[in-house]
Amino acid sequence: MRFRWATRSDIGRVREHNEDAVWPVPGSGEVDDALLVAVADGMGGHVGGEIASSTAIDTATGVGGRAAIRIQAANLAVLDEATRRPRLGGMGTTLTLAIVEPDGSLEVGHVGDSRAYRYRDGDLEMITTDHSYVSEMIAAGKLSPEDAENHPYRSVVTRAIGLEPAVDVDITELEMEDGDRILLCSDGLTAMLDDPTIAEILGDNDDPGTAAEALVDAANERGGDDNITVVVVDAVSE
Repeated sequence: MRFRWATRSDIGRVREHNEDAVWPVPGSGEVDDALLVAVADGMGGHVGGEIASSTAIDTATGVGGRAAIRIQAANLAVLDEATRRPRLGGMGTTLTLAIVEPDGSLEVGHVGDSRAYRYRDGDLEMITTDHSYVSEMIAAGKLSPEDAENHPYRSVVTRAIGLEPAVDVDITELEMEDGDRILLCSDGLTAMLDDPTIAEILGDNDDPGTAAEALVDAANERGGDDNITVVVVDAVSE
């Protein structure tokens, strides 16, 4: 199985700086070997957010091993950076990482509210669970999804990289099939576009690059309230 991929990251229409980071760096490509992709959305102010997300991505993609090992290494690296530079204290980041193998096996590691989806035969399935205040309130039956969309704490995450010496990592393992598409994204996309709209855009654009561009453009057209970062990966049979 081969993989075609594309990554895009955009500042959006409101923010002055881009605190997201992505791997591979924005572009497109095709591989017939294992592929690692990742999205991080930094927090802690302009400087801290950018440093946290880039440190997490650089570390997670620079070490070997399974997703959990990479994410724990990223967590320690961000924490260490904040310790060495006190002005960055309290910075953190989300991190969602996917490793796809030529045999079709997919491993997703996840901390925060950047999401991973699988698009198959017209259906969009959310692979990850948001580690956020509103998500936990919805799960507890204390908040409706409709009310969550405009809740003042909708951007508050309950789990992040770089805040504690160890972090709980959600791991999901799936099997990819020919024609499957994986989407990783920061909440700058999902805050602007609902899942049916995302599914429609993925279905209307065959090429990963045009799909990624269309997603970013649509989020900006809806307001672009935050930085927008996406990774699109297509599985293609040999």
